[in-house]
Amino acid sequence: KFTCTPAQSTIIVEGPEDADLDEATDRLLKVFGIAGLSRAAAVEKDMDVILDTCVEYTAPLLNAASTFKVEAKRADKKFPLNSPEICREVGGKILSRFHHLKVDVHNPDVIINVEVRDKCAFVHGNQLKGAGGMPSGSAGKAALLVSGGIDSPVAGWMMAKRGIELIAIHFASPPYTSQRAEQKVHSLLRQVAKYSGRIMLFVVPFTEIQELIKDNCPEEVFTLVMRRMMMRISQEIAIKEGCQALITGESVGQVASQTMQSLAATNEVCTMPVYRPLIGFDKQEIVEVSEKIDTYETSIQPFEDCCTIFVAKHPVTKPN
Repeated sequence: KFTCTPAQSTIIVEGPEDADLDEATDRLLKVFGIAGLSRAAAVEKDMDVILDTCVEYTAPLLNAASTFKVEAKRADKKFPLNSPEICREVGGKILSRFHHLKVDVHNPDVIINVEVRDKCAFVHGNQLKGAGGMPSGSAGKAALLVSGGIDSPVAGWMMAKRGIELIAIHFASPPYTSQRAEQKVHSLLRQVAKYSGRIMLFVVPFTEIQELIKDNCPEEVFTLVMRRMMMRISQEIAIKEGCQALITGESVGQVASQTMQSLAATNEVCTMPVYRPLIGFDKQEIVEVSEKIDTYETSIQPFEDCCTIFVAKHPVTKPN
């Protein structure tokens, strides 16, 4: 029941009277492409009403502040006061009611904004910082290989922030991997989807392929061959879904299969680009982002994924 109306380089979001605006604000702060947003009171274009609203609506902010300033925009040029006059009237009203406040036009604790637009006037406090980036889908579509660990959800989040629409591919190896491991991936993607928008998940049954690799390949190259098979399958899915690239959570040197030589050997089976947004990150940097987007606690749940079974004791680190 919310409405979204573009208006003069701004999007006005309005909900019904019983709407949970705290929840709506929290969701909007996760939408890529929004640089900032403000909770605002919409009032009639009458200066007395605007003055009363500025005092009442922003009182919690002003009570907690020491300094403030007023900014005004007059999109409706028929309004009798211009922007400097609006600022002067509002500032005087606030100083008459909040005696502890001082005006600071350079570095105020609170900025009170008054915007006089075509249909009404808006009153709001400081702008909240949005997720930034670019809107979902504006930069194309790519397939994220997601294991259930810390790295891949962060990689997906980072590419989604640049406007890439995501699909996700997960490799499951029952009975070596459990249903709980797959549910963990669902939970991680739901969290990323709060930022990216809807994500379609493909679960690939991988047990037979892994057993064949184990039985037919030298142990030291097991992980490398497995990853090459994953890339081949993922690329086929990506092509069918209209993707332009693959995304992985790899970073140089993190494990044996992520050395420069191993990454090059993995890339050899791909004809489409492979994006690795974490390539220069160390583990702590990745953990910090995962905590920021609330995927860390889910990622560290101890459920085996197909990358952690049949692991070689001495994997090759410089394959040709």
